[in-house]
Amino acid sequence: MELRVTEHTDEELAIEIAGEDHTFMNVLKGTLLEREEIRAATYDINPEQSGGQTDPILTVKTDGSVEPIDALEAAAGDVREKAAAFRDAFESA
Repeated sequence: MELRVTEHTDEELAIEIAGEDHTFMNVLKGTLLEREEIRAATYDINPEQSGGQTDPILTVKTDGSVEPIDALEAAAGDVREKAAAFRDAFESA
């Protein structure tokens, strides 16, 4: 997975995530929004007609109590844990 930070402040992060689509981005966005310190999380995938950018750009805004990059890292860990729990439940079913 290739990541490129396009904007970063104390309360906001915009990061391009190459090669991903709505499936992963919706899970990551939803997991971010479950966190108390997140004020907003959204992503945008522009069609090629809008200048050629097709990789999603995730935008995260926090309440200032945590760096947005740290919140993203924590949410990614949450996604990993959820995926492992799903895999374990599936394998035991």
